Amino acid sequence: MKTALVIAAMALTASTPPVLAAPRVALASDVFVERQADSGRVLQPASRLRPGDRVVTIVTWKRAAPGGGQFTVTNPLPRALQFEESADDSQDVSVDGGRTWGKIGSLRVGGRLAVPEDVTHVRWRVATPAPEGRIAYSAIVR
Repeated sequence: MKTALVIAAMALTASTPPVLAAPRVALASDVFVERQADSGRVLQPASRLRPGDRVVTIVTWKRAAPGGGQFTVTNPLPRALQFEESADDSQDVSVDGGRTWGKIGSLRVGGRLAVPEDVTHVRWRVATPAPEGRIAYSAIVR
């Protein structure tokens, strides 16, 4: 299922302000629900979600031109989802709507350490010159 998640990617360039730059990275996001089958766990397109379902979001990116520099993919988590984990531990998370970023074990909410339930946004810095790639993370439906 294609989602309407707001996903932002921006090529970092020194010569052209990002506001004026043509899109350099195309993004697509697909959401799957993990189900138990006779053969084990399978991912199915998410057409219907229930509390407790484990969902996997796969963000696919593709560069408009070969090469290119680092860019950032930022994904706000819908309130109905609780962040679980990312396939790439290099991600940063935010627990305050995207104002500050860090690792889940280093951020604070009030006087306590943040927990996955507090995550509001996830972001990845993509530094590879590869022409395309995927980023995946999982969450639980609240």
